Amino acid sequence: MEYEAVIGMEVHVELDTRSKVFCACSTDFHAEPNTNVCPICLGMPGTLPMLNREVVNKSVAVGLALNCTIARWSKMDRKNYFYPDLPKNYQISQYDLPLCHGGYLDIETEGGTRRIGITRAHMEEDPARNVHGMMGGGSGVDFNRSGVPLLEIVTEPDFRSAQQVYDYLAELKQILLYLGASDCNMEEGSLRAEANISVRPKGSERLGTKTEVKNVASFTQTMRAVEYEIKRQIRVLSEGGTIVQETRGWDAEKGISFSQRKKESAHDYRYFPEPDLAPVVVDEAWERRVRDALPELPAARRKRFREAHGLSAYDARVITATRGMADYFEAVVRVGADPKKAANWMMGDLQALCTETRVEVDACAVCPEDLAAMIGLIENGTISGKIAKEVLAAMFETGKHPKEIVEEKGLVQISDSSELEGIVQQVLDANPNQVEQFRSGKDQVKGYLMGQVMKASRGKANPKLASQILEKALRA
Repeated sequence: MEYEAVIGMEVHVELDTRSKVFCACSTDFHAEPNTNVCPICLGMPGTLPMLNREVVNKSVAVGLALNCTIARWSKMDRKNYFYPDLPKNYQISQYDLPLCHGGYLDIETEGGTRRIGITRAHMEEDPARNVHGMMGGGSGVDFNRSGVPLLEIVTEPDFRSAQQVYDYLAELKQILLYLGASDCNMEEGSLRAEANISVRPKGSERLGTKTEVKNVASFTQTMRAVEYEIKRQIRVLSEGGTIVQETRGWDAEKGISFSQRKKESAHDYRYFPEPDLAPVVVDEAWERRVRDALPELPAARRKRFREAHGLSAYDARVITATRGMADYFEAVVRVGADPKKAANWMMGDLQALCTETRVEVDACAVCPEDLAAMIGLIENGTISGKIAKEVLAAMFETGKHPKEIVEEKGLVQISDSSELEGIVQQVLDANPNQVEQFRSGKDQVKGYLMGQVMKASRGKANPKLASQILEKALRA
């Protein structure tokens, strides 16, 4: 029997705010354990929470970016369960009336564009963090994370492969970063992806029993975990077994999922309205203020870069990878640089220098105006493309204007015909065997001789003019 996978995703995003969702404690991840705490986030009796307005702002922004309807009236609820990282023995979340609902996200994936339904995006508080493997083999609880604001984004079961899951997570992360909603640092737990996976016979409309895979450290590992779980479920069913609804962990080293606990249902949490918080009322004016402040989102920017600047789909995707890089590109083009040439230099030599030094393109010493000026020096024949690589490296290191570097280092391109004729003749005199080979029909030897001309001129020869002079001399 042939099976198909049916997958839904739950993504927990820590919102990037200075203070926690219900108190004024800092959200600094790097603080010493249990220093960013107060009676409210420690769950002390008699304390009262107060909702952080910025959490609502960022949640509405994400909801709008995901084409959701923003509820005019929503409420907070208590989700009751017992675990060491939950000091109140309940988590403040949203249940039946979430802030954002009924949206979608279009992703480019295998087979083209696929629309992923967004069921809901709701606000909640993060529990504390359990720390294991402490000195002596013990465990502890760090309450710094308790009360950090979360947005849980839940999709419809619209994925049919692990690759689609990966593409969705990549697109979602890019949107969150463009919005400034989260730093999306998976190593620090700012973004946590959980997959709900089931399989069913191909052609069937009935959903199979699902398992949830948690504790996955990266998008690549999420894709591996989904692939493994699909194969595991198909194997179990093919052997006549049944799938148990459960939560499973992921062992990245072994490449397997493993059973953790029986999967809870909503009624197990005994949800009821949070009595200590007023309803959240987002009127049209509030929603409009947030909408007006939204940046141009990645998909729209990619489309505009293709249409307005003539970039290929690949180039547009690379250039818009981060909001900072896209802004940098537009600044380069704005002062007159050719868009394709600007993109090539940014994706090539400049990106390589940034990667090597671990700095973002928009934060490097080469300002957009100077990159455009360097491209202009190539176009007007002052320097060659080869020399430009040396100039760019010096710009990156010193922050100096390209013209200043060219003058300091004497890198002006040689475009004087008589000077180039002299260099070409020197090369021909020094390589009689190669000259003879060319004249006997081996045209490819010209490439070697051209390389010698560039070497003799220390890369300063005008390549086009030098090639013409070399060709004429060889055929004389």
